[in-house]
Amino acid sequence: MAVIAPFRGLTYNVDRLGDISRLVAPPYDVISEEEQEEYYQTDPYNIIRLILGKTKIGDSDWDNRYTRAADLFQRWESEDAFIRDEFPSMYLTSLTYDPEDGRGPRVRWGVIVVVKIEEEDSGVILPHERTFSAHREDRLKLMRTCNAQFSQIFSLFEDPHGDLLHTFEGISQTPPHFSFPFMDGTGHEMWIVQEPEILEKAARVMAEKRIFIADGHHRYETSRNYRNIMRARYGKRPHNRSYEYVVMYLTSMDDPGLTILPSHRLVKRCPDFDLDIFMGKVKRWFDITTIPSGKGDGALRKSLEEQGRATSAIGFHHHGLAQDYLLTLKPETRDQMGDDLAPPLRELDVLVLSRFILQSALGFTRADLDNEEIFHYQSDFPRAMAVVDSGDCQMAFLLNPTRIEQVKEVAGSGLIMPRKSTYFYPKILTGLVFNKIVPNETIEFPTS
Repeated sequence: MAVIAPFRGLTYNVDRLGDISRLVAPPYDVISEEEQEEYYQTDPYNIIRLILGKTKIGDSDWDNRYTRAADLFQRWESEDAFIRDEFPSMYLTSLTYDPEDGRGPRVRWGVIVVVKIEEEDSGVILPHERTFSAHREDRLKLMRTCNAQFSQIFSLFEDPHGDLLHTFEGISQTPPHFSFPFMDGTGHEMWIVQEPEILEKAARVMAEKRIFIADGHHRYETSRNYRNIMRARYGKRPHNRSYEYVVMYLTSMDDPGLTILPSHRLVKRCPDFDLDIFMGKVKRWFDITTIPSGKGDGALRKSLEEQGRATSAIGFHHHGLAQDYLLTLKPETRDQMGDDLAPPLRELDVLVLSRFILQSALGFTRADLDNEEIFHYQSDFPRAMAVVDSGDCQMAFLLNPTRIEQVKEVAGSGLIMPRKSTYFYPKILTGLVFNKIVPNETIEFPTS
């Protein structure tokens, strides 16, 4: 099954550069233009300059944000901004956060390793969401110019007894290599683990498991494309060359610190929208409950969560209306979603929304649903409401989060969810550790 291994990671030289919280950043694909500028201004060595460099007027094939990232990466290495571990290592991490859901702070544990890249139909590493070619091409350009993996792929595995984490119990009682609060209120710790017996035991635990990609589908497909390019240049042998692996953050599906947030759909503009006509259509599939608007999100949010325990429920908030609406799927209606959908997909609220409301009631095409000029996404309920109230978007469809059991069933069945079906929170910071790919190096286990 899954093949995991230690690697000689690169970490920031904090003795030289100082506070690591000023050097790291979230994954590139959740950073807005305004946030990009903020990270640029935070520190001249912030990882943003490598993962999401600025474009410039006059960029060319030989001078662009990818080539500038490669030049900067090489210069930072020469300046001793990074330290490369002398021995193969795994990296134990803890992430403390409060999702403000009423249950209080929690801790999510994870281990950063390299994982053998699998073929698409292997059944070992399973995606659950669609990818898009433009994003894959973007990440491939960065990987080819820098020959490095800067961001970990966030992945899950089934471990009801906590076997992997138990392997590192002694390590977590020692002082961490890094310990710092990030600007978003999360707390981070990381331990560098080099004891051969621990590394070997961790690999044995994972050898019987499948891996589910939670976040980073584009980066995983990019790593396979990069591997194929490197194979054509350097060969397939030995089988453990460095480019045969990709860096991943692994956490258990059973970790009590694992949180999935919803990905609410915001519609920028829906031409010729008429509320009465819309409600006349959706009442074929949904029971409709009206909820007074303008009193915060509490009533709608509470009703959405309560009804969502039994069936698919969707909140509807429109700019300027005095009331909100809760749309609860009627019994036996799910079978009308379309014969092209397998049963696990019909259970997803995002597809209930897509098929019945966005396509059938509002007339959007499937191509429209992927158009980010029409649809925006927001995981925070109050912010989604506020964007509509401000007039920046015309309407919002509020969702309950996809459950981890649904992710497991969809991915395990070889099926794919629509994009933005899940939002695993918090994201993994980029810059804790990254993987420099040296083509002639191999991934080796130290001997115990």
